[in-house]
Amino acid sequence: MSGSPLSCSRLIWMCVRTVLSPYDKWNNDRRRHSLAVKGCTVYGKYYSRSSFTAPCFLLATLFPDPALELSICKILPTASLGLNEEQKEFQKVAFDFAAREMAPNMAEWDQKELFPVDVMRKAAQLGFGGVYVQTDVGGSGLSRLDTSVIFEALATGCTSTTAYMSIHNMCAWMIDSFGNEEQRHKFCPPLCTMEKFASYCLTEPGSGSDAASLLTSAKKQGDHYILNGSKAFISGGGESDIYVVMCRTGGPGPKGISCVVVEKGTPGLSFGKKEKKVGWNSQPTRAVIFEDCAVPLANRIGDEGQGFLIAVKGLNGGRINIASCSLGAAHASVILTRDHLKVRKQFGEPLASNQYLQFTLADMATRLVAARLMIRNAAVALQEERKEAVALCSMAKLFATDECFAICNQALQMHGGYGYLKDYAVQQYMRDSRVHQILEGKNCQGLFSSFRTGAGSLLSPVCLSPCLPDLRVQSSPVCLEASSSLPFHRAALAGAWCTKTAPAWSPETQLRHRGWASDHSATALL
Repeated sequence: MSGSPLSCSRLIWMCVRTVLSPYDKWNNDRRRHSLAVKGCTVYGKYYSRSSFTAPCFLLATLFPDPALELSICKILPTASLGLNEEQKEFQKVAFDFAAREMAPNMAEWDQKELFPVDVMRKAAQLGFGGVYVQTDVGGSGLSRLDTSVIFEALATGCTSTTAYMSIHNMCAWMIDSFGNEEQRHKFCPPLCTMEKFASYCLTEPGSGSDAASLLTSAKKQGDHYILNGSKAFISGGGESDIYVVMCRTGGPGPKGISCVVVEKGTPGLSFGKKEKKVGWNSQPTRAVIFEDCAVPLANRIGDEGQGFLIAVKGLNGGRINIASCSLGAAHASVILTRDHLKVRKQFGEPLASNQYLQFTLADMATRLVAARLMIRNAAVALQEERKEAVALCSMAKLFATDECFAICNQALQMHGGYGYLKDYAVQQYMRDSRVHQILEGKNCQGLFSSFRTGAGSLLSPVCLSPCLPDLRVQSSPVCLEASSSLPFHRAALAGAWCTKTAPAWSPETQLRHRGWASDHSATALL
């Protein structure tokens, strides 16, 4: 076989076709592909988009065939790939709102540390104040996947503000899911309109990741609980109207924890100083202090001793939400970087012509898409209450927040000195996304949580990808993207084998074709 690019590519595809056959049916008959997507034709054969995307994206980057250029550019994943029409509409509304109401103001909110109450209430008019709260109390009643899509889009406009909105939504959901009918109809409607704002109070000065050791006490006295203690790093502290507080009503450990709602203005409730932070400056962060704070027994959410369960269930969704905010920051950073490389010239040429920067941008785009798929996979698992959902949520939060911060940081680097100036938005996305690796469970703790909650079981041959096979069968909104992730390891093995057995290309040929692939991979994403 000759060493031409065409023959090498054909060799690779022959190998890929062999190793992928247990997972994907490569067939000429279009009627066999019932998914509502267009296929693509390569070398006279028809492949569904779900089968073709993963190996094409990976192998075209390594050993691209110029004849594949048109097909590859058409099928590379975008932020809306795999979503149904309704979800695309949600996404469009959120993107438009972010571009119109948030992005033009985010620098001012950051520099002046303004809490944009009016803008968030405008967002609530679109249904973003109670996205996954039930409709009978004013919520939008959407799924976890819908919620992730919305928060990702909003975060492109202002990551800090969207992150607070995600916490507010989590609090509203906790009351909606575990409160009685009286509590649901009292607290949820004003939260869904954002007439009132909510804060989540779990972390204490002496208990962060070890949340079950919290010390804030709630002693029953007549028809009230008397709260004493403090909470640390509370987003919205001092500005929020409703505080969902985890406190100790029983003995040590998680079974002694209950959940109560404390309303602003309650005697004995006070706040610490407003913290000065690296990012997240559009939302205030304060300590919340309870000194003989009398809270009605009627404000307890769920039964006594159920508080830790409520807190953890809230955090499962909260981790997906905050990771989705990281996606938005990374997505915006990649776009800004792409545009900067097009207009910035060095040595007489745009930076976009530099192959190293092309490769880097392609790598950023790849990691962004991988994080997005992982989050959406976890969102569907949580919505369907699968047994592996908790592990998947922890894994998705860990992976996505790490990768998205790395993308934002790399985007700043690729802007050079301009990226370090506050006149350029890329630095704010980097600063605002850094804390996502800490809150909702530090990422180092997330590794332990993933293992403890059964991540190891996901690696069995039967459950190599626990959600994705089912998603394909059910034609879930994420099936088109999800099904493409399964063959990646096999495609990589095929590519590695070909590099050892195929005739070597000249360095010039490799650079030429890799440069083509990286350029198209990065730009087609956006």
